[in-house]
Amino acid sequence: MTTNTPVQTLQPDLNLLEESLGYRFRDRAHLQRAMVHSSYAFEQGRLTQKDNETLEFLGDAVLDLTVGYALFRHFPEMREGDLTRLRAALVNERHLARMARDLDLGKYLLLGKGEESNNGREKASILSCAFEAVAGAIFLDGGYGAAGEFAERHFIPWFDDRQQTMFLADAKSSLQELLQERFNEGPRYVLEGNEGPDHNKTFHVSVRFREEILGQGSARSKKEAEQEAAAMALKKIATSPQGGK
Repeated sequence: MTTNTPVQTLQPDLNLLEESLGYRFRDRAHLQRAMVHSSYAFEQGRLTQKDNETLEFLGDAVLDLTVGYALFRHFPEMREGDLTRLRAALVNERHLARMARDLDLGKYLLLGKGEESNNGREKASILSCAFEAVAGAIFLDGGYGAAGEFAERHFIPWFDDRQQTMFLADAKSSLQELLQERFNEGPRYVLEGNEGPDHNKTFHVSVRFREEILGQGSARSKKEAEQEAAAMALKKIATSPQGGK
C-alpha cells in the first residue's frame, strides 16, 4: 500500500526513478524518505517525514553485504584481500556518486535552500548517501532478495572495470602480499635504466624474486614503472602451471 505524505507533491515523478532502479516499491514512502536530505527535513520541521540518514546507515551495511556476495560468486578464485579492495573500489563515495548521477538521483532529492543554492544536487557526499539510502529503502521494502537483485543489476557491469583499475593501481601491494603469504619473502625492484631528457624521462624497472625476473615495466616515473612490473609479475604467476608456487 502506498502511503501519501506531504513530500509527494514536491518531487518529480518517482515512477521514472523506479524504472531506472529496476525496482517497483510496494510502499512508495520508503523511496520518498530516501530522497529527503537532512537540510530539507530541518527546514520543514514537523511538516515532513524524517530525513534519509538512518536509511543511509542501513544501506551502507546492505551494500557491503550484497556487493560482497556478488563479488564472492563472480570471482570464486579471488583472494580475500583482493575481494576486499575491489568491494572498496565499488562501494565508496566517489563511485557511488557516479552511479547516482547515472540514475539522475540528484533530480529527485529534496534539499534545504542552502544546499540547493550550493549545488547540492551535484555534491558527491550527498549523492553517495542518497544511493545508500535507496539501497536501504529497497531492503526495507522487499527484503534481502530485492536488495541483492538491485546490487547485482547495478554493480556487476562495473566489476571488470573496477578490477582492472584496482589491479593496475595496487599491483605492488598485491604482489607483496602474495609472495609473503606463499614464501614469507617479498619482491625486489631494480632500476634497470632510464632514458630521455630530465623533464621527460622514461624509467625501466624489473621486479625480481630470488634472482628471477618476474616482470618488467617502463613509465615516466619509477613508481609507475614498478606498478607495471608488478602487474606483469602477477599475470605471469596467475598463468604459470604451478600458479607461481
